[in-house]
Amino acid sequence: MLCGLLALVVIYPKSNAFRSPVAVVVVAAIGLAAVLLQLRFHNRQRSQPVRAPLWLNILGIVFALAALFADVFHLSSDMAQLMALGAIGSFSISSAVILHAFRKRRVE
Repeated sequence: MLCGLLALVVIYPKSNAFRSPVAVVVVAAIGLAAVLLQLRFHNRQRSQPVRAPLWLNILGIVFALAALFADVFHLSSDMAQLMALGAIGSFSISSAVILHAFRKRRVE
């Protein structure tokens, strides 16, 4: 399902749509959702579950909402792009922490 959503985001819009910071945030959020879904399935089989860094995910959501509603908050376009970059960075770091924990547990 998530691959289908990602395919729709990549295939359906025109090429200039990817210049929007919101489109990049959507792609990053779909990636994070895939990792969190993998985390849910992984934790069903373990006695010591892996935890996602909640504060980092909340920070990413706040950045994404700020980028999405940049016009409402009267943010400049540069600040909106920085907010989108902050959301992508937060989602990426959170995903990397989760995947690192998966690999660490697999070695043990």
